[in-house]
Amino acid sequence: MNPNIKPSAQVALLAVKDPVSQAAATVTSGWLSMANVQAILAVIQTGVLGTAATVDAKLRQATSSAGADAKDITGKAITQLVKASNDNDQAMINCRSDELDVNGGFTHVELSITVGTAASVISAAVWGFYPRYQPASHVDSVVEVID
Repeated sequence: MNPNIKPSAQVALLAVKDPVSQAAATVTSGWLSMANVQAILAVIQTGVLGTAATVDAKLRQATSSAGADAKDITGKAITQLVKASNDNDQAMINCRSDELDVNGGFTHVELSITVGTAASVISAAVWGFYPRYQPASHVDSVVEVID
């Protein structure tokens, strides 16, 4: 470990779903290239879920930034969150670049969150770890990094 390297230079915020009361629907992060990071961490957060609401989240993979040949990444889905026990909870999904179907040419990932039954407060962030080049490049909505 090198204490002279800032944490913000080693981890990249790649995508954000700002807190919102999300209607019953599926929302996605958009396709994120794994070319410059060796792993990602998707963090899903719930606020108050609507009556009988459910929240599902998973990682998908594609061969391009347009989502060509999109398919789920095996084993990269959370256990369904439900109103009865999951208000104000978090779930995390880790994924290394070598867990993609690299032999099939898969290079991009997206976080997919599905809210079922009733509008619910959710948010999410996708973080990239072990950047191939430093400092790490953050999503454009990061307006300031303090040293």
